[in-house]
Amino acid sequence: MTSENKAPASGSIVVVGGGISGLTTALEAAEVGYDVYLLEKNPYLGGRVAQLNQYFPKLCPPTCGLEINFRRIKDNPRIKVFTLAEVEKVAGTPGNYDVTIKLNPRYVNEKCTCCGACADACETEISDDYNFGMTTRKGAYLPFEMAFPSRYVLSPQIIGTEDAQKAKAACKYDAIDLEMQAKSMTIQAGAIVWATGWEPYDATKIDNLGFGQYDNIITNMMMERLAAPNGPTKGKILRPSDSKEPQSVAFVQCAGSRDENHLPYCSYICCMASLKQATYIRERCPDAAIYIFYIDLRAPGDRYEKFYKKIKEDKKVFFVKGKVAEVMEDSATKQVTVVAENAVTGEKTRQTVDLVVLATGMQPTAAKVKLPADLKYNADGFILNDYEKGGMFAAGCANKPADVVSSNQNATGMALKAIQTLARK
Repeated sequence: MTSENKAPASGSIVVVGGGISGLTTALEAAEVGYDVYLLEKNPYLGGRVAQLNQYFPKLCPPTCGLEINFRRIKDNPRIKVFTLAEVEKVAGTPGNYDVTIKLNPRYVNEKCTCCGACADACETEISDDYNFGMTTRKGAYLPFEMAFPSRYVLSPQIIGTEDAQKAKAACKYDAIDLEMQAKSMTIQAGAIVWATGWEPYDATKIDNLGFGQYDNIITNMMMERLAAPNGPTKGKILRPSDSKEPQSVAFVQCAGSRDENHLPYCSYICCMASLKQATYIRERCPDAAIYIFYIDLRAPGDRYEKFYKKIKEDKKVFFVKGKVAEVMEDSATKQVTVVAENAVTGEKTRQTVDLVVLATGMQPTAAKVKLPADLKYNADGFILNDYEKGGMFAAGCANKPADVVSSNQNATGMALKAIQTLARK
């Protein structure tokens, strides 16, 4: 196609998703001179990384990387951030898209100083999805300490109630607007990067592993929140049934992954996440015995292989090669017995522990609800990049399972692909 036949490209890029991939894409594009609209459905940026205790390769807390990125976004006038934003429709062709978005009300405006008076006045407690339902939070809340934007949110659940009026009355800065309504707007863009991320696979669907049936069975992301200083237990690893430190912990690998009845693929990060979480337990519960039940352990790359070898040297970490068939609870002690067939000896293994952690895999967010755009997906819901067509690209875990480092690298590449769409001649 000649340049005369091509429509002129809009000079802006829309990035859908404010997790680590979306942040990287937006910053890479904006810092070389392109206007970026960053859209996030939650009331804060940071995505799944914000919920972690530590992440590879340096085992640093999420505040380490997110704080720098938030500052770069705040200082860059080319990036316009919209939280509580959902894409409703995408029309047009590469270089000329109309992106219609819905902006849901926060009920708190830019005057907010994060004083917390609204939360103090609010009595309603709602389930805290940031902590995967392990705690509750007030109907007026700050998502987490370093949330960006740094503003409180009022849950739609309290709008129209007395609590909402109490929160408004408590605010000295006129920052609460209970009349806020959802509104739509349309953005013109030349390229769109879908960084819509992932969700933990729903462990309640794995009938034989007892999640939701027994108190002391949690998921790997719940473990991240337990170990986090800003988590429900302030960083203490305590079993849910009695808030006691576990003296034994079992990790069940491939919980729903590599299983034709659930997720048929490997989620890439689960093995290393469990090995990392073994270090959390060792730090906080130094005498605890740790059992890791696995099909095979995958440590991609030299750095991860060294980490795996280091964990293997720990005499209180026991690796059991075998797929877990069932779990059973002792109703009196709330201990859980994990039953697996040892793939090496062929014997049935039974191990009773205080706490079980299911290494659930990552499922692309788009697997549940397809995005309102002309995109291609594989059978598992990951977005396939059509480079020949161009214009729209998937970054990070919207495209494939990946760790933080790989997601950042991929997001940088997708920023370049978006820029190429705008820079065509």
